[in-house]
Formats: sequence, C-alpha cells, structure tokens
Amino acid sequence: MNKFLKAGCLAIYSLALVGLFTALPFGAERPLCYAAVILLGAHALEALVMFGHVRRYPGSLAVSLLLALLFGFLHWGPLRQQRGGVGERQWRA
Repeated sequence: MNKFLKAGCLAIYSLALVGLFTALPFGAERPLCYAAVILLGAHALEALVMFGHVRRYPGSLAVSLLLALLFGFLHWGPLRQQRGGVGERQWRA
C-alpha cells in the first residue's frame, strides 16, 4: 500500500512538471500544479514538525529531508515506529 501511495505522489509531481511545459488533457495543468504545491507545502510543514523522526533515517539527513518533502508521512511514519531512536526516552525501572 505504501508503494502505491508513493507512486501517486510521484505521479502528481511529474504530471504537474509536464503540465508546466505542455498542455494536458481536460485542462489539468493548473489543478495538478496547485495539488503539487499544496503537497510540497504540507510535507515541508510535516518535515519541520516531525524532524526528530526524520533524523532517524539511516542515510544522510539531506536525503531524509528530500524524501520527507516528496512523501511526507509515508517516509517518516515507518521511522516513527522504530524503537530507541533519537528523541525517544529510554525508561528504566
């Protein structure tokens, strides 16, 4: 399911990019551009709010931020479920 949602995000971004340079059927250029800008804005806010979880990515921070901008919750959601990461308190009895 996660891969289908990520593919949907990439489809919106790529169709919006194509729509900047050529006409799309049914005049879909403007709605797709708006959708892409709204998605990027929402994902940028998510990356800021959930930065502690975005930092858990095993690769570089720049790659993790890029993935968070592209996919939002689909990127940092699985990172949030990891145990013992940055920002998570270790409770001892």
